[in-house]
Amino acid sequence: MPKPQLDKFKKYLPGRGKKPSIQEIVREPTAGGIVYRKNKDGELEILLIQDAKDRWTIPKGHIEEGETAQTTAKREIGEEAGLSDVEVLGWLGKIHFRYRRIDKLVLMTTQIYLVKAKGDTNAIQKEEWMNGIKWFSFNDALDAIEYEDIGKLMLLAKKRIREDEAKK
Repeated sequence: MPKPQLDKFKKYLPGRGKKPSIQEIVREPTAGGIVYRKNKDGELEILLIQDAKDRWTIPKGHIEEGETAQTTAKREIGEEAGLSDVEVLGWLGKIHFRYRRIDKLVLMTTQIYLVKAKGDTNAIQKEEWMNGIKWFSFNDALDAIEYEDIGKLMLLAKKRIREDEAKK
């Protein structure tokens, strides 16, 4: 009788495949923006980036010492998308993520701003770590976005944009 393959049963052996216990809780404040433009037909478009795990999301990053969340959002949009001519129109809200990094529980809070892209908005450039960057129609962006909380803030952004346009 052949011996059973040990690999099949490794998950049942003590200490195998077990994640290390959480040793530390780390808070990471981040900021980003829902970046929009109007295309040549006057339709609303949203800029999304595709991360290394193929998830579509918004440009965002860590708040550095001495920076405000708004300054971080603007800086990250410049770094991640190559857009330096942007206008921050206001705060939309914050979202919370939790994830595990080996033996740490990371609690990330992201401040999200409504940001209007100006100038040459076609000159977007992705960073090396990204899998993609693209302008989406609003509905396609809403379908593509991987995070429900960001989707809710995108709906709020659309409402704010409409309200601002109605005032003009």
